[in-house]
Amino acid sequence: MADGPTYLAGVVVPAHDEERTIGRLLDALTGDHDAPLDIVVAANGCTDATAAVARAHTPEVTVVETPVPGKPAALVLGDAASTVYPRVYVDADVEISARGVAALAKAVAGDGVLAAGPVRRVPREGIATLVRWYYDVWELLPQVRTGLFGRGVIALSEAGHARVRALPTMMSDDLVVSEAFSDRERTIVAEAVVVVHPPRTTRDLVRRRVRVATGNAQADAAGLRAPTATTGVRTLLGIAVEHPRAAPKLLVFVAVTLVARTQARRAVRRGDFNTWLRDESSRSDARG
Repeated sequence: MADGPTYLAGVVVPAHDEERTIGRLLDALTGDHDAPLDIVVAANGCTDATAAVARAHTPEVTVVETPVPGKPAALVLGDAASTVYPRVYVDADVEISARGVAALAKAVAGDGVLAAGPVRRVPREGIATLVRWYYDVWELLPQVRTGLFGRGVIALSEAGHARVRALPTMMSDDLVVSEAFSDRERTIVAEAVVVVHPPRTTRDLVRRRVRVATGNAQADAAGLRAPTATTGVRTLLGIAVEHPRAAPKLLVFVAVTLVARTQARRAVRRGDFNTWLRDESSRSDARG
């Protein structure tokens, strides 16, 4: 019997109603025969054609489905269908190439580094000025530059995967995964670049940040976020000193953060860490 293909990495893509974005991602992941990947799409609670779009990429892509919406269940389902390590988790609405994923897998294939993320690119075209200003400041934050969160892609070695599997389920899953590894155990790979599409409107930005603030509060309550991963006054003052022309942008950043935290308190008081406030504006120009 002929041997099966040798994959560089296993890829798990949790996807909920992503018919507009997942085709774009899968085209990029399956378009390079020099970087073969074992790709599993875990379609969860979908009411659109996400699974059908993904199946159009077979046999390179395996599609598993569950009627239960939610990223945690999708990740478990995708993991059960994949046997290949390193394991790379990719959000359905980002863009990364097969070679970028291969570079991430290579980074965690040796000893020492257990988790890796790509360089993040947040395009600014076609988005509101206040949203652009917010991200101009956000990308200057030390924890944003070095952490694995907010990239939509995380690669884990088999040992790293075992550590993550032991973590409790959290709303801000990428933050908790990032915090599970020391600076020496995680790395950002320059050869891998991911495009993370931001919200186009200020309203959608606030919705996304309310979700993040809610997840951060949950992680803080569980003791899963270190002080170095938080944004304090000292950090913002440091940015103001280093980038004096950014003062108006800093005001926007602080205002959005305060509004998001205020609205997040309602969910925290209810203990609601399941409602996923996603913005549709970042998906508006995507084609499946």
